Amino acid sequence: MHNNDQNTLHVPVLLDEVLNVLAPKAGDSYLDLTAGYGGHASTVLENTHAYGQAVLVDRDQNAVDRLQERFAGNGVQIVRDDFLGASHTLVVAGKHFDMILADLGVSSPHLNEANRGFAIGQSGPLDMRMDQSQQLTADTVVNTYSEAELTRIIREYGEEPKASQVAHLIVRNRPIATTTELAALVAKAWPGHSRVHPATRTFQALRIAVNDELEQLKAALPIWIDLLEPGGRLAVISFHSLEDRLVKAAFTEAGGDRYDASLRVLTKRPITASPHENVFNPRARSAKLRAAVKIKRKGS
Repeated sequence: MHNNDQNTLHVPVLLDEVLNVLAPKAGDSYLDLTAGYGGHASTVLENTHAYGQAVLVDRDQNAVDRLQERFAGNGVQIVRDDFLGASHTLVVAGKHFDMILADLGVSSPHLNEANRGFAIGQSGPLDMRMDQSQQLTADTVVNTYSEAELTRIIREYGEEPKASQVAHLIVRNRPIATTTELAALVAKAWPGHSRVHPATRTFQALRIAVNDELEQLKAALPIWIDLLEPGGRLAVISFHSLEDRLVKAAFTEAGGDRYDASLRVLTKRPITASPHENVFNPRARSAKLRAAVKIKRKGS
């Protein structure tokens, strides 16, 4: 892929909406837990000018390399870790932030590089690791997990109504070597044509399983609330209903009208992309943004 293509394809999702809910002011500290190639971060930091009070996290080495190039020499702290590990480290260090952002989507370069194994339409290895140093890959899941476990993963994480048929097809046709081979196989469970590729839900399920996405999110959300300064704002962008449900539940748990509530929820319903953004940035179509503010208390 040419760099020009990569730059045009990697557009930060819901950028105006994120700025609106985070409301960055000069001097505000900022934590970006899935900084990617820095699209959201660069715009937030243009508003705060507090580069020395920013921490940008990503688990992917390619993203970290790009962040280091983009923010070289201006005091931004760049951390290679998954968002849960980084969150634990920051709590132990006693850090707090005025703004926290987590964009839970897979970045466009991941989706578009065949060798990363996320893309349905490009032949590549069954990889799907966001952190390329970890052991577990989609190849291991697809080619060694039992039919029952595959059925569970595909049903639970992909919300795939034909999970058992898909798992049966996979087990009967192993070993499976490439993404296109797997996609064609899954499509056999869904004869006929559809706008969305029939393997989309299965690929989502495998990606979530490989990267432990939902368990990490569930564990991380209460920590993110703890990491907020009083009056600080947390924004989370999710891309499928399982993530959005976890975010909504965490905000409901910490918010509400109870005397001991620690959050005020800013989004009664998730914010979605404008029709205009949906046209020029297709990734935005499934994006949902929820935000909350840490309640200031006397003595806090």
